[in-house]
Amino acid sequence: MAVPLAAQTSQESPAGPEPHVYEVDRINQGLAPLGEPLDLETPQSLLESFLDAGFAQEWDRAAAALDLSEVPVGRQAAEGPELARKAIEIVHRSVVIDWRQIPDRPDAVDVSSTAEAPLSGEPRRNIALWYLRAEDRDYSFRIARVKADGSDPVWLISRQTVENIPALYERYGPTPFEEMLPAPLRAQAFWTLAWWEVVALPLVLLFAVGIANLTYAGIRALRRSRDEEGLVYGVLRAVHLPATLAVFAGTFALVRLGVFNFSGAVSTFLDPLQITLFVAAIVAIVLTVIDTIAQFASESRTEELEDPDNEESRDYFTKLSAARRLVTVFVVMVAAGVVLLQTDIANTLGFSLLASAGVLGLIIVFAARQALGDLMASIQIAFAKTARIGDAVHWGGQWCYVERIGFTHLRLRTWDERRLMAPVSAFVNESFENWTKTDPSLMTHVELMLDHRADVDRLREEFQRFVENDDGVMDAEEAKVQVVDHGSSAMTVRFLARARDPKAGWRLQCRVREHILAAIAEMETSGESPPVFLPREREVQVAEQTG
Repeated sequence: MAVPLAAQTSQESPAGPEPHVYEVDRINQGLAPLGEPLDLETPQSLLESFLDAGFAQEWDRAAAALDLSEVPVGRQAAEGPELARKAIEIVHRSVVIDWRQIPDRPDAVDVSSTAEAPLSGEPRRNIALWYLRAEDRDYSFRIARVKADGSDPVWLISRQTVENIPALYERYGPTPFEEMLPAPLRAQAFWTLAWWEVVALPLVLLFAVGIANLTYAGIRALRRSRDEEGLVYGVLRAVHLPATLAVFAGTFALVRLGVFNFSGAVSTFLDPLQITLFVAAIVAIVLTVIDTIAQFASESRTEELEDPDNEESRDYFTKLSAARRLVTVFVVMVAAGVVLLQTDIANTLGFSLLASAGVLGLIIVFAARQALGDLMASIQIAFAKTARIGDAVHWGGQWCYVERIGFTHLRLRTWDERRLMAPVSAFVNESFENWTKTDPSLMTHVELMLDHRADVDRLREEFQRFVENDDGVMDAEEAKVQVVDHGSSAMTVRFLARARDPKAGWRLQCRVREHILAAIAEMETSGESPPVFLPREREVQVAEQTG
């Protein structure tokens, strides 16, 4: 990030035949005559003369740059210099002037704008230099072109701005602590920084870091006193870093608000950074707490969700996961809006220029294209119920359970407790098997390569006895033994039986294989002429013919 050096100027152009000045009866009649009057002919000369007089602490001369129309004539000589002093402090501390945007013409025509600009080539009588916020409202710091009867027009700091100087000084002026500092520390060091700011800024940062470290250590101590499997521990772990960041930003803001009020260049950089960090930390705390609670609730009911008959719970937690993602998007968008409104980043960082040309929109759309696509894909999966939390799926050659549906990935747990991270786009654009979508029961099968001379009917009888006595088989009448293929050395025999769910099906498949192989081994070793079941390698010998 760069310290912004530009102020966006907003202009007011009168309509119709009205002259491009504000007509008044008299201008600052109560001020004493000046030996060396200020140059108030153009906006640029006004600001230069006003700042030069202010930095020289010539408050009587600086007061001539203010439109004191709202101050009674008899009090202008006394109040004008004090208002000028406060105005200089406000400008020095909180107003960033872009001299390139300040016209050096009496009519304030902007000759640097393109022909497409709304006020290009138009005279102006009002220019907003900067916007400041105080007392829960926005104030503009403006200059205006004023003309009294029988005199030439001049540029002055507008009467509305002069009226708002006390309120702005209360917010942006020096704090009581600063006023107690010795004069050498309040003297200007370099740029717009005073010596006290050069010293105080690193001290404030170190103090905020120290408080943040204490917060981090306190949360770590609380975590150690809690059960690692409990909800409280999970919440503390989730908010550990965000809470530390929030304390850092909050401490820094409180010290700045109550003790130090840094000058404009520093504040222009620190204000948006401070608000952005604080809002980001609060958003992170809210989202991580919601995420941790939802994850704890689903993980604590893992076996219940994987139960084939508990379809309602799977639907509920899947929709809850989708709602959590929508809430996340909403909270992030609100936080972004708060940051933009509170920091006026669209103006201070020149974003308005990019946005007006459509460039910012293109950049954001291009950067967020994949993220938005993944978000919509995850929501589509949740509400279309193609994959629900707790569903058994077969994806990428792996038998897995869906543990979590995130923004960009699904977390899948394999039968051997590994975790696969599958892109949500793959579950939208590619086919996969969902073994618990409508009916959790599964037709499991075992295929064995057997010799062509194998007695299939005998195996069929043995298999039938097995399925009639095994509790894992749902319907013994559905069980079948089929010869599904053959080759030059063996045939393929398939043993089919239905299990109630994928877990039970896998266990049944293993039992079937073990039982049939044991039965084959017993058959091949029993009797005088044992049958042949397992395939044999055959060799053909060709007798040699001798002469």
